[in-house]
Amino acid sequence: MKPLRKLVHLPLIWRIPAAVAVLMIAVSAVASERVLTRLGALQETYLQSLAFSYLDGITASISPSVLRQDSWEIFDALDRMKPETTDILPIETIVATNSDVVLAASDPASRETLGTLDVAFLEKFPAAGVNLDGNAQRGYVRRDIVHQGQPIGKILAVFDAAPLLRERREVFKTLLLTNAALTGLLALIGFLAVRHMTRPIQVLESHMIEAAEGRPVAIEEREYTGFNREARQVFRAFNTLLHSESERQQLTRRLGEEEKLASLGRLASGMAHEINNPLGGLMNAVDTLQKHGDKASVRKTSLDLLRRGLLGIGEVVHAALATYRPERLTRPLSTHDFEDLKLLMGPELRKRSQTLDFAFSSFGDQPCNCPAGPVRQALLNLLLNASAATPNGGVIHVGVQRSQSGLTIAVTDQGGGMPHKSREILIAGDAGTPPRVSDGLGLWIVRQIADELGATLSVAESGGNGTIVTIHIADTKGEALVNAA
Repeated sequence: MKPLRKLVHLPLIWRIPAAVAVLMIAVSAVASERVLTRLGALQETYLQSLAFSYLDGITASISPSVLRQDSWEIFDALDRMKPETTDILPIETIVATNSDVVLAASDPASRETLGTLDVAFLEKFPAAGVNLDGNAQRGYVRRDIVHQGQPIGKILAVFDAAPLLRERREVFKTLLLTNAALTGLLALIGFLAVRHMTRPIQVLESHMIEAAEGRPVAIEEREYTGFNREARQVFRAFNTLLHSESERQQLTRRLGEEEKLASLGRLASGMAHEINNPLGGLMNAVDTLQKHGDKASVRKTSLDLLRRGLLGIGEVVHAALATYRPERLTRPLSTHDFEDLKLLMGPELRKRSQTLDFAFSSFGDQPCNCPAGPVRQALLNLLLNASAATPNGGVIHVGVQRSQSGLTIAVTDQGGGMPHKSREILIAGDAGTPPRVSDGLGLWIVRQIADELGATLSVAESGGNGTIVTIHIADTKGEALVNAA
């Protein structure tokens, strides 16, 4: 069973030639057996025909002598009728009585006249037909001598069967060599044919492996050479699929950028208020300095107001820039990113009179090995979705827990429950094609980011018909996931 199991696990390019060889060996063995069996039967028929012709002549010549039991006449007849022109010659001819007493023999030295034949020798002669002994290379045949319907004796003849057996061996060798040559030739033809037929599969396999490893390469026209129409169609279909996947990825990135810009646009109006409000105070401080700058107390108060206003504007601008800067993709996540999200969500929350509550567990100031940029973008989309679902004056809870396995973030809203379609976008087995903005594009982007980070998403109901969206990001040990988001 082990060789058969090993044969099953061989590549197809080796299995088919091996199967062809095994089949040819089986066919050749059966064919050789039938040929040799038929040849043996023909040889026995040929030997029997010659032997019976020889015995018929002897029987007709010696019957009167056997009746008289005249050994000299019988010996003389045997000596005169010995054939010399055929390839199959009688080695020994014995004439005996019914009681197995030798009347005459072609070789009197080995078979004494009036001696009794031994049983072992008699058993070699069949009652009918010819017994061909391959080991002794002898053929044994007998003929009863009948006179007026009564048996009066018998003739035992031993023939030299070496020529027949030699011919059988030569035929066997010829069959063996011919079958071996045909088996080898057909196995080679099978190997070359299968190699040619599986070559398109090997080319396609190598390109698919490269694509699975993130290095997709289209099949060039020069690789089409020598392949049939079906293989070329498969190659073109693969290239079309590769082109479609490349376009889909570009569309995904473009939609992600557009959604990010849309999110920033929604926040821009609120940020304008965050900047305009301190600007009014700053302008008042400047006017005060121009009019009463000579007074130390006024100057100090105005400068403090200017410093606080500028710091506030700087924080808002810093949070907005940190969301879009390219270097954020390789920087590990820290608590400052959550503070930036509070600033970015500030205008949206104030517009809805909502509260954003962050709770950290085992996090501290130690940076997480999760990439900052993709996590910020995913969490910003979840917060915007939670804010849209939560009624005015509600509270949005964000739980952040750092563990050895990675980072877990849970966003809880106070809405009426997440729609089934939105839930499917987050937790379905396949994210599918990007939806429209109104159909949950932000959640689809969260799902894409989670897939690229190797994170897991889950959705559960909370008290008061709210929804908890949890994202668990495995610790990447500092590896940059620059392709995320």
